[in-house]
Amino acid sequence: MKLFVIAAFLAVAAAVPSSYKPEYKAPSYPAPSYPAPKYAAPAYSAPAYSAPAYSAPAYSAPAYKDNKYAGITITSQSDERNLDGSSQWSYAQSDYTTREESQVQKKMQGVTYDSYGKESYGEVLGNTNKGSSYWISPEGQKFTLTWVADDAGFQPKGDHLPVAPVHVYELPVAPVHEYVLPVAPALPYSRTGAGY
Repeated sequence: MKLFVIAAFLAVAAAVPSSYKPEYKAPSYPAPSYPAPKYAAPAYSAPAYSAPAYSAPAYSAPAYKDNKYAGITITSQSDERNLDGSSQWSYAQSDYTTREESQVQKKMQGVTYDSYGKESYGEVLGNTNKGSSYWISPEGQKFTLTWVADDAGFQPKGDHLPVAPVHVYELPVAPVHEYVLPVAPALPYSRTGAGY
């Protein structure tokens, strides 16, 4: 009987339509075959190049060259930039012209602006600069210029710079007048008044 129940169950299961669908397989086609080409690939030989024969270019002196200073050359030059913002540089020429300059950053009082343009007075970081220069004029006169530029402004010094005359101002003295104050006449003194 058990066997009959199992056989009946299998018969019913086989009769019920199944929802299982087989997976789709794409058809496979054989790779096409092409006939062999009827021509041969051309054989190229390596090209033969010859070095071009150029004549040396002929340069003429430029029209802007100033022959008056043609013999002046730089005899020494230095340029040093530091990570803290300081720097120094100098050079010397064969005509004895020299220049040296150095700068450092310094905190000082100044005007600052915020992102809206509003100004305020406070501590700012600025550069201070000092240097010197020496040269000889075409007339043979020797010049030396030294300068300092900081929060007090640019302050050059040199014997060739004009000097403003020093004027001693004498302040006028006010005249002395003697004023005599009038003396009020003496009032008679009486001991009989109230409160005495």
